[in-house]
Amino acid sequence: METVYAAAGGDEGLLRLAEAWHVRVMADEVVGHAFSHGFHPRHSERLAAYWAEALGGPAAYSGQYGDETSVVRLHSGNGEHEEMDRRAIACFDQALDDVGLAEGEPLRQVLYDYFAWATTTTMARYPESAADVPEDLRIPRWSWDGLQR
Repeated sequence: METVYAAAGGDEGLLRLAEAWHVRVMADEVVGHAFSHGFHPRHSERLAAYWAEALGGPAAYSGQYGDETSVVRLHSGNGEHEEMDRRAIACFDQALDDVGLAEGEPLRQVLYDYFAWATTTTMARYPESAADVPEDLRIPRWSWDGLQR
């Protein structure tokens, strides 16, 4: 069976999605606040590489940028932020529209489910302190059936 990564258009398709999401986030007054202190100039490329690895593609993120521990630490220690999470997920849903994934498409649902899961679980697991994040976390893998164990 084709991976979610391949069905999403591989590196190029996920980069388009990451760029569309980033545009939506920057326009959102609540979620955009997370980027108000700056962000990596290649944020969309790094995000696309992370998604690629999580969705069955090459391990480029781990090989070039860092591991799951570093990603989770970036998202930790900021307190509870359920409204921001909801809005980030809404921005992702709009980005799916922006890249042409129609409602009802299995790929769209899988991507949405992955993003919502990652946003509300792994990226929100350590609200008190980034120091709480364990070492050696691995990027979770997501497939057509959800989280792979």
